[in-house]
Amino acid sequence: MKITVCIGSSCHIKGSRQVVHLLQELIEKNNLGDKVELGGTFCMNKCQQGVCVTVDDEFHSVTPNTVEDFFAKSVKAKVQL
Repeated sequence: MKITVCIGSSCHIKGSRQVVHLLQELIEKNNLGDKVELGGTFCMNKCQQGVCVTVDDEFHSVTPNTVEDFFAKSVKAKVQL
């Protein structure tokens, strides 16, 4: 599974650095380092939609406050299928 977080200026202002940090912690905490690749990219052209994140090309809007819920539903649940 590949998770890509936008680190462009608009998403950076909305908390992309915290989102990346929290995702790193959650991947490590759940021992998913061998199953989940975390990367960054510049602008996904959806700047109005918060911190832009894709999971295997499926778009999500995430904030530092919603990272744990996003991870549980869109990452952990799918990796374990």
